[in-house]
Amino acid sequence: MRPYAEKLQAVLSNVSASLDAGEGVFSEKREVKRVLYVAITSNRGLCGGFNNNIVKAIRNGMKETDAECHVLPLGKKANDAFKKDSGLSPVGFDEDAWQIFDDLNFDRAQVVAEHIMAQFESGQYDEVKIVYNRFVNAAVQVATVENFLPLEPLEEEKGTSADTDSDYIFEPSQAEIIERIIPNSLKTQLYKGLLDSHASEHGARMTAMHQATENAGELLRDLRISYNKARQAAITTEILEIVAGSEALGS
Repeated sequence: MRPYAEKLQAVLSNVSASLDAGEGVFSEKREVKRVLYVAITSNRGLCGGFNNNIVKAIRNGMKETDAECHVLPLGKKANDAFKKDSGLSPVGFDEDAWQIFDDLNFDRAQVVAEHIMAQFESGQYDEVKIVYNRFVNAAVQVATVENFLPLEPLEEEKGTSADTDSDYIFEPSQAEIIERIIPNSLKTQLYKGLLDSHASEHGARMTAMHQATENAGELLRDLRISYNKARQAAITTEILEIVAGSEALGS
């Protein structure tokens, strides 16, 4: 899913950048007064720092801005971490959104994405960021803060010209692209983040359980050595007592 989602995002970021200011509602840049963080975590623990890294990344982001911050938790651990913080829960949304991983599919992700887009379009939020663990491999997951809204042109890479991949012929029209394709790409981007996090969770839990098994093995070896030392000391003490008793009787 990731290569498809990233290429689609690259194309539509460039398309959005080519639109007039009044045409692209999802690329409209406003003064950032309210920020929504979409926190993607797991429903269960026992996966090392997987969930704590997301919470930490969001709290660090909050410290760096003067804007009012809200959190949309997707995952039980995010909900537990932020539900006690006054004012962080998003306004006007299903309180059970954090249960999305109970039955993860595109339809459920689409509902969440549509709500986020509606909130941004209405001016409820001026900026939306997705925070999730990006899957690298089974042992490495990287906490990632990704801009969701407004759409931004991709940063120019070294060795590429400014107009690379930015000249498009619109078919059937710009209006239809704005109305249908851009919202669909945003839904895909959110779903990609959910899948990335889900894969990362399995990798993080496998790594955590492997480390726990190794630690348990080391602890067992240490206990076995301690037990053998104690047993040896007890036997030595008993032998000394027997020898001392025998010598006492002989004398």
